[in-house]
Amino acid sequence: MLYIVGTGPGSFDGMTVRAQNALEKSDLIIGFKTYVKLLSEYYPDKKYLSNGMRQERERVRTALYEAGTKTVSLICSGDPELYGMAGLAYEESINYPDTEIEVIPGVTAAMSGGALLGSPLTSDFAVISLSDILTPWEKIEKRLNCAAECDLVIVLYNPASKSRREHLKKACDIILTHRPPDTVCGYVRNIGREGEMISVTDLCKLKDIAADMFTTVFIGSSGTKVINGKMVTPRGYKNV
Repeated sequence: MLYIVGTGPGSFDGMTVRAQNALEKSDLIIGFKTYVKLLSEYYPDKKYLSNGMRQERERVRTALYEAGTKTVSLICSGDPELYGMAGLAYEESINYPDTEIEVIPGVTAAMSGGALLGSPLTSDFAVISLSDILTPWEKIEKRLNCAAECDLVIVLYNPASKSRREHLKKACDIILTHRPPDTVCGYVRNIGREGEMISVTDLCKLKDIAADMFTTVFIGSSGTKVINGKMVTPRGYKNV
């Protein structure tokens, strides 16, 4: 049995009960080394396997192989469908037809980070990753342009890394061609973990922040506003 488990934003209390139950049932927990380290504190008696970035296919194949003889949890931060391992696990499962797979959803950074900022996602929104490892930058640019033109709230994942220092600035410059510099924005770093930091800002200032892979960025629509220091996108409910 293979569970593909979304462990949520980072803290144990941000994990769903269903995810906790799957981990309790598992003989082996497999994941990216950073997330395994975070989880081992809460499940010290479990067996673990971990590896690094860009070894996702190897990680999935190992999980499928091990699940042939034991109950395995393959963990992903946030939700396992959104930039996670669920899709890849199903792709690779054609070579393991007897292995049962169950996807355990988790709270993704768009939701957990949005809650910390206020309520920026009350209406329609788009989620876009700025990582061009698997998606060509030209396609990312097109998605940014389309989302900005449609006046959607935009959530940016993977806004910067050691090798991608300018991607957030480039994204903001694209969005600035469609939206004014004072558009309400926000960002959250280390959601649910030590060093958690929350900030509400504007689009002009956003492009110069020091972001990293643990930062989630929120760019408001034309309707997004600051209410009592919080980033809020009204749904448009009518007064009765």
